Amino acid sequence: MLLLALAIMALTGCSTAGATVTVPPPPVTTLPPVPTTTTTTTTTTTLPPAFDLSGVVTAAGDGPIEGAVVRVGEESATTNLAGEFSIDSVPAATVEVDYPGWLPTTIDWEGGSAPLHVQLEPRMVRGIRVAKNVAADSALFTDLLALAAGSTVNTLVFDTKDETGYVLYDSDTATAAEIGSVKPFYDPGLRVAQAHDAGLYTITRIVAFEDAVWVGSQPEHKLAGAWIDATDVSTWEYPLELADEACRIGFDEIQFDYVRFPAGRTAAAAQRSRPLTEEDRVATISSFLREARARLHPLGCAISADIFAIVLSTENDQGIGQRPEDVSAAVDAVSPMVYPSHYSDGWLGFPSPNDHPAAVVADALDDGMPRVTAPSLLRPWLQAFYYNGDQVRAEIAEAESRGLGWILWNAGGTYNSSWLPPID
Repeated sequence: MLLLALAIMALTGCSTAGATVTVPPPPVTTLPPVPTTTTTTTTTTTLPPAFDLSGVVTAAGDGPIEGAVVRVGEESATTNLAGEFSIDSVPAATVEVDYPGWLPTTIDWEGGSAPLHVQLEPRMVRGIRVAKNVAADSALFTDLLALAAGSTVNTLVFDTKDETGYVLYDSDTATAAEIGSVKPFYDPGLRVAQAHDAGLYTITRIVAFEDAVWVGSQPEHKLAGAWIDATDVSTWEYPLELADEACRIGFDEIQFDYVRFPAGRTAAAAQRSRPLTEEDRVATISSFLREARARLHPLGCAISADIFAIVLSTENDQGIGQRPEDVSAAVDAVSPMVYPSHYSDGWLGFPSPNDHPAAVVADALDDGMPRVTAPSLLRPWLQAFYYNGDQVRAEIAEAESRGLGWILWNAGGTYNSSWLPPID
């Protein structure tokens, strides 16, 4: 550009001497504006309407159920003493209600403010006991599963701590290791899994307060004979530890046996050792069972207790701390051991009650049913020894005609298909 200016000046006769040369700026090129498009996106998320869910859970045909768990999605509530529950601000969904020992139920809830009334149906247990020798033998256990499959049996009852005082599996509980009571016979986790795969409910029987092993190791806890002093609350921890472990293994229900004070000659020695009134004994046993329920219900396990059948028909506790009203108020099911062979001659006017199984069972159940505190269930142990198929079936018929479940006791774990009601 400078050379071009000089050339122009030369042609026009202009001198550069003493002149100021002004160089014009380069031309500015202005580009046309680029059109732009602005897009606005609005996302609207519509949440489902929420409702306050409330209602009551009751036993079918009976009163409210305290402690039932009600779930809607990830929210849950537990029913109070009156069976009432409430959950705030949840969308309409399937409502699940569960209470140990009863059949779980689901309801398709469409929302709204109307209270929900849920009635639970009792679990009708039809069970047989699995003796430890059967639990330890895979072939025998497989045969037992096949026997159950061909009948109305829907429950198996195992032992995890029996009358010997020994724990029948490889327990991790501290007290069992300390007193040397672990004597493994079988793998309960495996057997429970097999039973569940077969669609069976599982119960384990834990002997509570008669324990020769424990008394021998820790005599300071002895009451009399092989019996532990149940009035010492510290002695509750061992059976409760075992119950907790059994629940975590996978058992559906924990059944405490020998959850009482001693009878017979040992009772007199026990009374001399620790004089107790009937109210003392009853309160001790009931309090232990309440504590068990408080600990194990949150784990999903039902709680039951075995009692002497004679207390169904007597007004007092027979010296053992078991009254049906008090025991049943503390557990989900009561299992009186209704064995006609154990009744004294002359009972019900029969020279030998053992010869009249149906009549003895009927009398015991009729005496006991009005005394069981709802929503606890009455579920008798029935005698499956000394008897033929007709006699065992007659006992079962008496229980079922009253809407009750049942469990057969046979010490050796040997059952005959003729004893069991076939699938209808």
